[in-house]
Amino acid sequence: MATIKELDTTGVGRVSDWCPACGNFGILMALKQAASELGLDQAKTVMVAGIGCAPKMSLWIDVSGFQSIHGRTLPVATGLKMANHELNVIATSGDGDGYGIGACHFVHAMRRNIDMTYLVHNNQVYGLTKGQASPTSDKGSKSKSTPFGVIEVPFRPLSLAITSGATFVARGYSGDIPHLKQLIMEAHKHRGFALIDVLQPCVTFNKINTYKWFQSKVYKLEEEANYDPTDKMAALKRSEEWDIKIPIGVYYREQRELYTDKLPEIKDAPLSKQDISNIDIEPLYEAYS
Repeated sequence: MATIKELDTTGVGRVSDWCPACGNFGILMALKQAASELGLDQAKTVMVAGIGCAPKMSLWIDVSGFQSIHGRTLPVATGLKMANHELNVIATSGDGDGYGIGACHFVHAMRRNIDMTYLVHNNQVYGLTKGQASPTSDKGSKSKSTPFGVIEVPFRPLSLAITSGATFVARGYSGDIPHLKQLIMEAHKHRGFALIDVLQPCVTFNKINTYKWFQSKVYKLEEEANYDPTDKMAALKRSEEWDIKIPIGVYYREQRELYTDKLPEIKDAPLSKQDISNIDIEPLYEAYS
């Protein structure tokens, strides 16, 4: 089992350049703690990232990593899972990366029920490009790209996830590391597509949705006596809560067959481990020439 220190990359010269007090630090620590407690094999764990402040996290945890282009985190993560379904695949995006240009991939990865954990750092701005409005920015939010206020309603990732086929839908808060760590552990143990939308204060560019703001609003679903995460309608209702109180925890959970369960090609062994040395593809060339 890797310790938190062994998962750290500062010893090999990789030092974080996130802003001091950035919410991403809490997410990184929660992930390291979860990976250590789960006993994840570093050699069999891969983190796939897109572009932005959040995806830099793949550089600062000592597992295999792949940094894709903007919005294409999930197709790459899916490809890795198809090539070797024995890998522990963790994908990470920001709200702009994952819910903006990557929104189409988000929907289809969920409906296919690809077995992976998807962490989305939701700070409601494009932090890396200096604070423009993102898909999850609240209506009326003023930014460098919306000086008179956002006029669209915000993207609702949890309600979309619940209706699109995600089999584990949760929301965490980077200001509560123990709780977020537990969510990540539950997501990893879940067999299927697991989304954790993480409320992550951007201390530099989002002066509204701050630690203080979230601290006054978040409450834990597991502390609600009658909440049932297998009740889809109840989960949808909670997913619309935002302005007054914001639930964190597991919103929805169900069991459904995986995409890989229906692929006979990988029934006996992952594609990456199959012997292809004696396969002759010349007849295919001839058939289609």
